Amino acid sequence: MKRRTFLERIGSILAVLGITEAEWLSLGNRYYEALAQPSPRKLALLIGINQYPKIPALSGCLTDVELQRELLIHRFGFQGSDILTLTEEEASREFIETAFLDRLSNQAKPDDVVFFHFSGYGSRVKLETSPEIMENALVPANASLKSQDEKIVNYILEETLLLLLRSLPTNRVTAVLDTSYYAPTPILGLKSRVLPESLEAKLAAEELDFLQQLKTQKLPSTPIVLAATSNPKQSAREELFSGFSAGLFTYALTQYLWEFTPNTKIQVALSYMENSLSKLGSKQQPGLLSSQKNQHLTSLPPDSIIGAEGAVTAIEEDGKTVQLWLAGLPPQVLLYYGVNSRFTLGTTREELVLRSRTGLTAKAQISQIEGANPLQIGQLIQEAVRVLPRNIHLIIALDTGLERIERVDATSAFAAFPHVSTVVAGEKSADYLFAKLQQTPSRYGLFSLSGELISNATGEAGEAVKSTVQKLAPKLSTLLAAKLWRLTENQGSSRLAVKTTLEIINNISPRVIMQRETVRTFKTETSIQKSLPTPIVPIGSRMQYRVENQSDRPVYLILLGLNNNHTAIAFYSWETPQEPNTADTKPLLKEVVISPGETFILPQTNTASEWMISGPASECEHQLIFSTAPFNGTLAALNTTAKYSTAEQEPIGPLLNSLEVVQALLQDLHNASAFKTEMNVTAADSHSLDVNNWASLSFSFQVL
Repeated sequence: MKRRTFLERIGSILAVLGITEAEWLSLGNRYYEALAQPSPRKLALLIGINQYPKIPALSGCLTDVELQRELLIHRFGFQGSDILTLTEEEASREFIETAFLDRLSNQAKPDDVVFFHFSGYGSRVKLETSPEIMENALVPANASLKSQDEKIVNYILEETLLLLLRSLPTNRVTAVLDTSYYAPTPILGLKSRVLPESLEAKLAAEELDFLQQLKTQKLPSTPIVLAATSNPKQSAREELFSGFSAGLFTYALTQYLWEFTPNTKIQVALSYMENSLSKLGSKQQPGLLSSQKNQHLTSLPPDSIIGAEGAVTAIEEDGKTVQLWLAGLPPQVLLYYGVNSRFTLGTTREELVLRSRTGLTAKAQISQIEGANPLQIGQLIQEAVRVLPRNIHLIIALDTGLERIERVDATSAFAAFPHVSTVVAGEKSADYLFAKLQQTPSRYGLFSLSGELISNATGEAGEAVKSTVQKLAPKLSTLLAAKLWRLTENQGSSRLAVKTTLEIINNISPRVIMQRETVRTFKTETSIQKSLPTPIVPIGSRMQYRVENQSDRPVYLILLGLNNNHTAIAFYSWETPQEPNTADTKPLLKEVVISPGETFILPQTNTASEWMISGPASECEHQLIFSTAPFNGTLAALNTTAKYSTAEQEPIGPLLNSLEVVQALLQDLHNASAFKTEMNVTAADSHSLDVNNWASLSFSFQVL
């Protein structure tokens, strides 16, 4: 059907979309309502483009399409035949718009669900009708027209896409755009999904004609549109993970939707995604394009209301080996997810033992349990035991902008540190980047993967590479410790019922900043999750954590974190001495144990143990780790360097031996695991953590 004919047929139901800014609103869970409620049909169009003519290739857009397809099929009940994918050269402007009209507009009915996804470049272009304004546009595979005028670009305007979404005859429409439009100065060669705008570029006449026709129509509904960035000057980034590349936003979004029961507002989901992106070294802040203010708190159908770490995608001929899709695991965990990790299959009796993994896919062996039901393709799997190797390194990427001799010197210098490895930037996954400072090329420094300079991690002007690297020793140890404690995060899979709320203390009543809970242990109809995008804590605020143990067992608690100087900190619970301190009586630390049903305030509320947030302005990160067994080794490690001066016995203080403390903590969690079988034969080389015996909740917030 031609576009003009299409517009004539549905003219009465189209309208101009008057939304041009992303804004945080009290918008309820329409994203989940659109994807999850029973309906006659669920239709999807997924677009992914890595290869562009005459444009540097992207790497993760096809993975994004795969991530969304597997999520829609296994988590939200889409039929594979109702999902159309256009990738690479198939994703031309003409094909995309035609597919939208033929597969979505012509087939969707009022009660149907429609889902649209785009991963690829974005850019900005001027329109002849308003030459003073740059318009956002998606870049299809045939970005340039084959004509004598090379200034003509074949883009799809963002406004055109939004109008098309509004044109659909159903109000249950969701779109995800993993792209960006504003191209700042390139940072350290990092790959972003944005093309620099051309002031001389002109949009193809066909696209302008289509847009003008759309603008003449009317429309009653508004779709949910999730964008990779909320700040127009941010770039949508993609990253190399464990054997694959993917868009950071798409990966964070789909991982969240696998693991979490969708009973929260979209704002809360975006906050979780932003927290996940922060752990990957990105400042990218996802956003929402919508002006809908109604709240809709709905949840998934009963057969899939509990989240999962993945699904069974195939059963091999022997009937004992299955193939798994593991996109529900946190991305920082997936890289180190080890052999002999175990999964359960909902309420069935089977267990799956991980045997190998490549990227997002894995093979597992069915544990032989008498009377177990036969496995089925599509069954959701839930984490039971996480196996992590003991020998985990901090991986430093060497920027390609370094000279060859500089990379050789850096490789040699980093090799002197235990548990530190180097790779060439862009060739393998990494944790941080070693590069020259752009403002002062004669200085070297350590950067996050988003290009942000790590505090107190630079050399002097003209200083040799080896000298700068040697100065990084304390910082490298701290960053490795943070990497290790992040691997314990299991808010989505833990079966230990705990809830923690971060509060600002004021003169009236505590104000909630963030709340985290182990989602598989609380009833969804009573669960309350609070959070705001980019939680902000003013400098000078008095803070506390309110910790609730809703399990039937006592739980022990450790708090570790990074303050706004990227310095390690810990919570210290001091023993109250029976006699005044002398040179021979040093106060010791005690376990923090929370009885079943008890609420614990950390730190205890009194003037002597206040926790005040100091400057400078930056980000803070805290990991609250719970266990059903005492942290004997962790406490011993903390005691070795804890400050003993009575005047300095603060509740939150520096953690000088962070790496030793975290290594002891992992061993304590391993010891607490009740998982002791013949499959755990690699104990000397790995830690085995049982979801029934540990929980780890992550809090990140901005200090301003």
